[in-house]
Amino acid sequence: QVQLVESGGGLVQAGGSLRLSCAASGRTSSLYAMGWFRQAPGKEREFVAAINWSGARTYYADSVKGRFTISRDNTKNTVYLQMNSLKPEDTAVYYCNQPRIAMVVATTANENDYWGRGTQVTVSS
Repeated sequence: QVQLVESGGGLVQAGGSLRLSCAASGRTSSLYAMGWFRQAPGKEREFVAAINWSGARTYYADSVKGRFTISRDNTKNTVYLQMNSLKPEDTAVYYCNQPRIAMVVATTANENDYWGRGTQVTVSS
């Protein structure tokens, strides 16, 4: 059974940085793309960033381009999200995502994919 466990969330002032981690287990994660989504109160879950199976290709939402960086370490079955220049509008619960199908990169939230429980990121102004 696939498990995704996020860590690294917290409270930070605007302009600050946080690094999220997501540890995957249950299957060979190096065969699968991984990504991050976020959900603010009263809003739908939205795509943030994704990375392909090898780490060679990355994808970002326009709202985070130039500020966030996604990376992965397949030796540790872990994906990271480095978040810099944080803004109050980045406040949300951040969820780790692993598509159910190998090689597929998810840029829309699919309930059939695997999801972590989420980690809260709060950016104060």
